[in-house]
Amino acid sequence: MSLRSQLFFLQLAIVLVIVVVAGSTAVAMQRLQIREQYKDRMVGVAQSVAQLPSVIDAFDEADPSATIQPIADLIRQSTGVTYVVVTDEDGIRYSHPNPELIGEVVSTDPSAPLSGQTFVGTQTGTLGESWRVKVPIFDSDGGIIGTASVGTLESELDADLYEDLPRLLAWLIVAALVGSAGAIWISRLVWRRIYRLEPEQIASLLETRDAMIHGISEGMVAVDEDHRIALLNDEAKRLLGLDDDATGRSAAEVMEPSLAQLLTDPADTDETVLSGERVLLARTSDALVDGKRVGRVMILRDRTELYQLLTDLDGERDATQALRAQAHEFANRMHTISGLLELGRTEQAVDFIQRSGHGGSLVSGSIAPGIQDPDAASLLMTKSTIAAEKGITLSIDDTSVLEADGTTDVVTVLGILIDNAMEAVTASGRHDGQVTVHLAAEDHVRITVSDNGPGVAADEVDGIFSSGYSTKDGGHTGTRGFGLALVDRIARRRSGQVVVDESELGGAEFTVWLAPSLVAVPRPPLQVP
Repeated sequence: MSLRSQLFFLQLAIVLVIVVVAGSTAVAMQRLQIREQYKDRMVGVAQSVAQLPSVIDAFDEADPSATIQPIADLIRQSTGVTYVVVTDEDGIRYSHPNPELIGEVVSTDPSAPLSGQTFVGTQTGTLGESWRVKVPIFDSDGGIIGTASVGTLESELDADLYEDLPRLLAWLIVAALVGSAGAIWISRLVWRRIYRLEPEQIASLLETRDAMIHGISEGMVAVDEDHRIALLNDEAKRLLGLDDDATGRSAAEVMEPSLAQLLTDPADTDETVLSGERVLLARTSDALVDGKRVGRVMILRDRTELYQLLTDLDGERDATQALRAQAHEFANRMHTISGLLELGRTEQAVDFIQRSGHGGSLVSGSIAPGIQDPDAASLLMTKSTIAAEKGITLSIDDTSVLEADGTTDVVTVLGILIDNAMEAVTASGRHDGQVTVHLAAEDHVRITVSDNGPGVAADEVDGIFSSGYSTKDGGHTGTRGFGLALVDRIARRRSGQVVVDESELGGAEFTVWLAPSLVAVPRPPLQVP
């Protein structure tokens, strides 16, 4: 059976049950009301008969029925009751609709009214089953001298009820028809609202949707019009470091401010953002249902590996430039030696070779012997050559100390700070650019990089560590400005901090503290030429 039919028959059954229950209740209440009306009438009639002076005085006559019977018939006909029976204290009838029964003992128990109580109830007498009232008759001295009984046949009560039933049934039938029409309308409405799909089809679509959403390699975040997270797939949870508890909460409460801002911004965007230490490509757009905007959707792609590859590629390019410079230097010297030999000036050639010394090494000096991390030492040698190519003097403090800790955090921080320092010096247009590096290992690893560039303005100190902030383009660009933000997050992850100050050289000085790594791995010391 289709869902539409199930809904209809279910609602129809509910309507019919309600109509039957309501009808039965209405009939029962009508029956009770009719009986109450008859009871009130019979009590009034019985008390009136019991209090009539002519009836009370007739008890002292030789033939009470001669006086009482006409009065009882007149009252019975005028009030519409079935009978009015008056008896003495022995239960002998003085009046009855059937005159032949006058003088006989009543067929029902008169003890209740003879004891001074009023009796109301259904009893079966000579006329049949009736709804009756019995009251005592008192004489002038207050003594009970008889009873007055007034009753109406149960068949008459039922006749009054049946007289009202057709109208009640008509209303119940109208109510059932209206309820059935409503059931048809609601069934069609629900059927259209669920796109005329059956439950099995809806379940299949839901399973397919969940499989697609949670199976795709991109992260997906959807928020409603109040910016509460309505959907969060598995990849988004991994990229953003969230769990199922984030669903239903405000995006600004559980997400990076830069990501939450993209979800609240009404414009479609396609930007690179930083979440934790991950570089993500975030694409946002409106979520539309039947052409109406119901929220926002964000697609996240992990670009951390790509960013790392680009960083590594930059390092390889730096090394290549250093080797190219070294090759040019060696080639020039070899040409000089060759020329001297061809001119027969052997002694001058030997002297030139002796004077050359180690001028062809990657660095014009030696790396501080305390730097035992091969990765950091290699980075410093390469950056020294690149700095020399740009006319910048990169100095490594001889007292620097650094042990290998098994992570790339120090190399990442050191490379970003040195590159920023060299870019700042180059942008300043100075011909005597200087960059100094000092490394120390105490309770924390301390990295200090200073330059003689333009420094950092006081109003920019709070913003330079924000994701996407870049002083090169005057602020937030959405495509760069992740270096210092990444340094700050690495420092906080390693229970450290980053401080920027004015250096003794006149430019900026960045100092980074990193707590010792828990995955430190001893490595062999670097042999520096």
